[in-house]
Amino acid sequence: MSDLLAIGASGLKAYSRALSTIGDNIANAQTPGYARRTLELTENQAAGDMPLYRSAIKPGGVQISGVTRSVDAWLIEDSRISSGDAERSATRLDWMNRVEGALSDETNGIATGLTRLFTTADQLTADPNNLTLRSQFLQAVDDVASGFRTAAGQLSGMADGIAGAATSEVEAFNANLDALEQINIGLRKARPGSTNEASLLDERDRLLDQLASQAGVTATFDNHGAVTLRASGSGDLLVGGGVVTPIAVTSAADGRLAFTIGGAPFPNATGSLAGLAEAANHVADQRAGLDTMATQIAGQLNAAHQAGLDAGGNPGAALFTGTASAATLTAAPLTANQVAAADATSGNGTMLALGAMRGNGDPESAWSGHLATQAQATASARAQDAAATTRRDAAAAARGAVSEIDLDREAADLLRFQQAYSAAARTIQVARETIQTLLSSL
Repeated sequence: MSDLLAIGASGLKAYSRALSTIGDNIANAQTPGYARRTLELTENQAAGDMPLYRSAIKPGGVQISGVTRSVDAWLIEDSRISSGDAERSATRLDWMNRVEGALSDETNGIATGLTRLFTTADQLTADPNNLTLRSQFLQAVDDVASGFRTAAGQLSGMADGIAGAATSEVEAFNANLDALEQINIGLRKARPGSTNEASLLDERDRLLDQLASQAGVTATFDNHGAVTLRASGSGDLLVGGGVVTPIAVTSAADGRLAFTIGGAPFPNATGSLAGLAEAANHVADQRAGLDTMATQIAGQLNAAHQAGLDAGGNPGAALFTGTASAATLTAAPLTANQVAAADATSGNGTMLALGAMRGNGDPESAWSGHLATQAQATASARAQDAAATTRRDAAAAARGAVSEIDLDREAADLLRFQQAYSAAARTIQVARETIQTLLSSL
């Protein structure tokens, strides 16, 4: 009868723990990074007699083998790789959209200013002495210069913003490395199959997910589940053997980013850090391109205007100063009478020459081509981001199908273990009643 009591007691203990595990699953159904847990129950075999030997009697029943997590290592790794690619493309696209906005006519008005400049020049061909049109011409010149300064200022601000974002992201990355080492310490001390171990493994996977979304990392695991983390590109040790190696970031004068680990270059082709590096390169290229456009357009217009004569018969002055960069481009302080509408042969010759500039290679078409190049780059980045996002979502769904909580399944298991618990309790009750009956009959 002691066997019956032991069987019932083992059932109460096991099924109570199973109900608690199901309760944890239900409570954490919406918790990010939580993997479904299952209590592993095995039969506790009772010993029997053998010829020439009578073994010690051991009660049967059920025993707890441990808590297991519903995970698939391959799906997890695939999800991390696709997450890193998606974060890279999303980060890059975000800043490229901002660059496109900074270069758009709605923001800086360069295209509108150039169009107004040439339109006013056309009007001056018919009435070259009109002071109002001359003033409008100079205002268009000032609008163009102001537009270039506005675009340069916004791109410069973006470079600073990317550098700041990279610094914050590196700090978060290094903090995650430190946290991962603490999880390693906990896993080496945790009892195998315990709830504590399962919680540590959940936190380990969550940290690895975050790190993989930030940069390319490769993880290997020991028998305790502790992780050794290395940089995918170089194999440099990030976490392992009690060592944590942080990374660092520096920003060049033009805003380009350089990541290092232990003073050596940290090559990285995925994650948000790679996206920030690519965005910084793109902004630096656009800043250089904007300077080139400002110098080119100002040079063309200055040359055309300086070839003419103003209202007093003096050689035309430069329309723009500070032509070395877009940030310094300024309209020259000219008066309406200093507009060189005439040339040596006619009173409107310079304005006619300006009108003849329109076509391939003129300031308007050059600026339009610059905007088209940026638009094509942004469209390509948008297509890449859409593809990477689709792949990430598919990989996450496949991973979630294994690890996520199905409340219907948990409800069925809850009912099953409640009935098993009641059966175990009834077993103890029957054993107790039987013992009492036997004792009463003595």
